[in-house]
Amino acid sequence: FAVMHIDLDYFKEVNDPLGHAAGDHVLQVVARAMVEETRRTDMVARVGGDEFTVVLPDVYSDDILRRIGRRLINRLEVPIPYEGELCRISASIGTVWIQGGDRQSLEGILADADVALYASKHAGRACNTFYNPGLRSASNAQTPPPGRGRAPVERRKR
Repeated sequence: FAVMHIDLDYFKEVNDPLGHAAGDHVLQVVARAMVEETRRTDMVARVGGDEFTVVLPDVYSDDILRRIGRRLINRLEVPIPYEGELCRISASIGTVWIQGGDRQSLEGILADADVALYASKHAGRACNTFYNPGLRSASNAQTPPPGRGRAPVERRKR
């Protein structure tokens, strides 16, 4: 099985200027998109704020995880309309693939997924990073990077 930890990029730039109703709308659209872009057997859960976790049972190739990650990122980069505004977000993903005889606690799996997630943020966001132990020693895996200069909200021409 695998676990993907997903954090929405630029969500604060939507939620703060447009308000919590806009943020709630974006989260609902994101949740629907995640369910639609994952397999029927996968479980999508919002675990807080703008963070989601996807549990993917019966994964036999990293290609499956790469395709699902790419579909999620592509789908979430499509602007989301809200009351005459276009909300622009993306997603950074940290993936842990548990294979065969791997034994790890739930806390360990989630911690590894979090390390991989922050590696995605530091790689420029909107990417899927697979956990490997080398990420733990990388200094960039410890804290999220500052925001980038992309405009998250744009006015629709009327």
